[in-house]
Amino acid sequence: MKKNIYGILRGKFLISDDSFKNWRIIIFISFLAIIMIASSHSADQKVYEIANLTNEVKELRSAFVDKRGKLMQLKKESFVEAEVKDKGIGISLNPPTKIIVKSSKSKK
Repeated sequence: MKKNIYGILRGKFLISDDSFKNWRIIIFISFLAIIMIASSHSADQKVYEIANLTNEVKELRSAFVDKRGKLMQLKKESFVEAEVKDKGIGISLNPPTKIIVKSSKSKK
């Protein structure tokens, strides 16, 4: 058993006559390790991208709510009245009237 451990530490399994099958296993395991590392990095990158996009969506939603609130304020009748009062425009005392136009059909 001591010889086996000493042989592994010295690397005799890599240079012996039947070392070809050992090299195939080592290369295959190394290839799988590289694929696993690449997959892990790809997954981490996607997690960071999702986190950044989530923060951007929150910021845009907040900006949307803020702008919508400002729009609601600008659409209020009292705000419009205060803005145009400087120009001498006021609220009409007479309610609007509906104008109906009747078209006359000419007979031939």
